[in-house]
Amino acid sequence: MKTFPDLTQQLYNLILNPATRVWERQQLVKAKSSLNKRSATEVWSQLEYQLRPLAVRNNLTPDVADFYALLKHDEPAGKKFDLTIHQATDPAWQERAIFAGGCFWCLVEPFETRPGIKAVIAGYTGGVTTKPTYEQVSSQKTGHVEAVEIIYDKRLVNYQNLLELYWQLIDPTDATGQINDRGNNYRPVIFVRNQRQQQVAEASKLALINSQKFSKPIVVPIETATKFWPAENYHQQFYRKHPQRYHLIAQARQNYLRVLKFSGKIKQLFNKK
Repeated sequence: MKTFPDLTQQLYNLILNPATRVWERQQLVKAKSSLNKRSATEVWSQLEYQLRPLAVRNNLTPDVADFYALLKHDEPAGKKFDLTIHQATDPAWQERAIFAGGCFWCLVEPFETRPGIKAVIAGYTGGVTTKPTYEQVSSQKTGHVEAVEIIYDKRLVNYQNLLELYWQLIDPTDATGQINDRGNNYRPVIFVRNQRQQQVAEASKLALINSQKFSKPIVVPIETATKFWPAENYHQQFYRKHPQRYHLIAQARQNYLRVLKFSGKIKQLFNKK
């Protein structure tokens, strides 16, 4: 469990955080004012009680949700994700791939658990706003999509391997979202970082089109990668922090994709006949 001084500093940071909603900030300011009048235990308990209705509905802003997890003594949920590898320069044997395909929660675990993957970071890209927040991206006014940056060891896995897995995780016939995630911020996109990735991605997409596995056209665009902004800590490795909720979301997505693939097989069968 975090010590009270750690919680106090985080409280101050959240009050100053522009992403904190007005009502959330009001509760945090009240708690801050009470720290000099009541015991810390009472203050944290009262704040947890005030935030609970939104927390149980998963409606707190990401950083406040992390803070709430610590108030509940759920350290795994509030654990800080190390972004050092994202910020560092890649050695010669390391490369990055950026894919968008609906909610980024469901793209992290399938890639991160594969051999050769050093890190998978949830984030935002493709838009114009600097340091976008989850709420800004969700408003669909910044041009960003939810995406993942995959940092991998080229000696153990290659870009083609990643593309093959990517196609299995999305509905490539849906240009305006993915499954239950609707809107431009959930559109599928392959973001390429160099000419070689461009060539491999185009060949991979053409191979999928020629396979005729889907009854509708393949509509995933291939775009030049722009600045990738890591998402809030709450969204990093969501499958580990919130396994039950992740399982329900991932299972629904997998069921949809199974039906989609079955429809494609039926089409292939009729085409052969």
